Amino acid sequence: MKNIATIALLAASAAFAGCASTQSTATDNKADTKSATKTEAKSVSKTDAKTVPMTDLQPATKAKAAAKSEAPVAWVADHSAKLPARPEELKFAALDFTPPKAKDFRRTLPDGTPVYMAPSKEFPLISLTLTFKGGQWLDPKDTPGLTAAMAAMTRTGGTATIKPADLDEKLDFLATNVGVSGSQGAVIANMNTLASNLDQSMVLFFDMLRNPGYDQARLEIMRGQAMEGMKQRNDEAGQILGREWKYLIFGEDCFESQQTTKDSWDAITTDKLRAQHDKLIQPGNVIISVTGDFNPDDMMKRLATAMDGWKRGDMASNPPAPTNVFKPGVYRVAKDIPQGKVRIGRRSIQRDDPDYFSAEMMNEILGGGGFTSRLMSNIRSNEGLAYSVGSRFEAGVYYPGQFAGAFESKNGTVALAIKLMRDEFKRMQDQPVSAEEIEIAKKSFIEAFPGQFSSKDATLGIFVADEWTGRDPEYWQRYRDGIQKVTAADIQRVAKKYLNFDDMAVMVVGKWDEIAPGDQTGRAKMSEFFSGKSMELPLRDPMTMKPMDTPAQNDAAPTSSSGGAPGVR
Repeated sequence: MKNIATIALLAASAAFAGCASTQSTATDNKADTKSATKTEAKSVSKTDAKTVPMTDLQPATKAKAAAKSEAPVAWVADHSAKLPARPEELKFAALDFTPPKAKDFRRTLPDGTPVYMAPSKEFPLISLTLTFKGGQWLDPKDTPGLTAAMAAMTRTGGTATIKPADLDEKLDFLATNVGVSGSQGAVIANMNTLASNLDQSMVLFFDMLRNPGYDQARLEIMRGQAMEGMKQRNDEAGQILGREWKYLIFGEDCFESQQTTKDSWDAITTDKLRAQHDKLIQPGNVIISVTGDFNPDDMMKRLATAMDGWKRGDMASNPPAPTNVFKPGVYRVAKDIPQGKVRIGRRSIQRDDPDYFSAEMMNEILGGGGFTSRLMSNIRSNEGLAYSVGSRFEAGVYYPGQFAGAFESKNGTVALAIKLMRDEFKRMQDQPVSAEEIEIAKKSFIEAFPGQFSSKDATLGIFVADEWTGRDPEYWQRYRDGIQKVTAADIQRVAKKYLNFDDMAVMVVGKWDEIAPGDQTGRAKMSEFFSGKSMELPLRDPMTMKPMDTPAQNDAAPTSSSGGAPGVR
C-alpha cells in the first residue's frame, strides 16, 4: 500500500510538472508555429503562474532551478521586497474615468421616438427596454394602484390573440424573459432574449404591449393575491412606520402616500386597465434603450417596423407637488414589540438646489457613510444601543424630498438613542467637521462614482431617467468637481439649515409605556422632547386604511412648523 501511495504521488507530481512545462513553453518559445502557440496558450489560460527570469528568484529557489535546469518547472517571482510593511501604505494610481455622454448613445426613430443604444459582443444576448413616463400620480383618486395593476396585467394577461398560458409557453420556448412593472415615476417594459431569437421575441413583446389581453381570470388571481397581502400590513412594525411616515411627510392625499384598499381593488376592471394602458403605453410617451449583441443600424430598422402604425398619444404630465403642511413633533403608534422602531426627519431639497452637494456630504459624514459615519460610531459602536442606524438625504426631482435618520433599539433605550441622534445633529451645526472626515466622504463619493456606469444597462438607464426628468446633460461631467469643492464651512452651513431638531418629526412604533420612561440610568426620557408632548396615531384597518379606533391616550398635538421646507418634492 505504501508503494502504491508513493507511485500515485509521483504521478500527480509529474502531471503538475507537465502543466507547468506547457505553460513555460507557451511563454518563452515565441518562434513556435501558430498551431503550437494556440495549443500552448490554452494551457496558459488555465493557471495564473508566470514564467520569470532566474534573476528574479530568491537565492534558494535559484539554486534549485539550477540543479534541475532541464526539468520544466513553474516559477513564481518574489516581489516581497517591493511590498510596503502595512496595507495602509499601499499606493494606487489615480483612477482615470471619464463619464459617458448621453448624446453619444442617442438616436431617433422616424416617428420621433428617442432610442439609446449600447451594442456589445460580450454575450449573444439582447436587452430591450421601453420606459413610459407616468406612474402612481396618474391613478384616479378612487383607484390607487391602477397603474401598477395595469403594468403587471400587461405582462400576465396575454394578448388580444394569444391566451396568457400560451404566451408564457412561447416566451419560455424562446428562453426570453419579459417583464412589465409600474412605479411612482414610470412604467417599464423589458425583454431579455438570445440574439438568435430576437425577431420572434420582438413580435411577441410588441404584440403584448400594443394589444394586451387583460384576461379576466388572471385579473381575479391578481386581485386575490393583493387582498391576501393587504391582510398582513400590520404584522411588521417597519411597514407601519414607513406608511405613517409618508402620511406625515407628504399627506394622505398625495400619490406618494397612496395605499391600495379592498375597495380600490374591487373597482379595478379590464376596461379601466385598458384606459390606463392607452394613456401611458404608447409611442408619444416612451424612450427605448437597447444593449447587447446587435448592429445599431439593423436594430433601428427593427424598432421602426415594430413601432409602425402604433397610435401616438400625449406625453404624461409631471407629478403634482404635495399640498400637505408638515408638522414637527413626536408621533407614536402602539405595537407590542420588544424594540421600538424610530424615524426622525423632515422635508429636504430638490436635486438642482445649490446646497445639493454640501447636503450630500453632510449626510455622508452624519449617517449615510455606514461604519465611518458619526451616528453609527456613537449610537451603535460606542453606546451599543442599535444594530442598524443611519440617515438618508433624498433630493426630489419635481419638489423637495426628505431627510431622515432611523434606528431601532430596545424600548427602554429608545429615548437615549433619540437624544444621542439629536446631539449629533447639534454637533454638526456647532463644530466644523474634521479634515479626515471630509477626505473619507469625498473619496466615498468620487471613488464609487464610476460604479454608476458599471454596465451598459445601468448607463442607458441613467440617460433615460435624465431625459425624462430634464437633468442638465453636463451634470455627470461636473459631479466630482461638485463634491470636491465642498468645504467644512459648507457642511456646517447646510447643517444649520437642515438639521434643526425642532423642525423635525419623531415617529416611534413600539410599546409606549416602556419607551416613555427612558433608560434605567436616567440619561434620557421622552418627556425631554417637544416639551413632553406627543400624538398617538391609531393603527389602521389593513383592508380600508382607515383608523380602527380612537387612540387611547393623546398628549397635546405637535405644533406647526415654523422653519420647515415647503411641502413639495
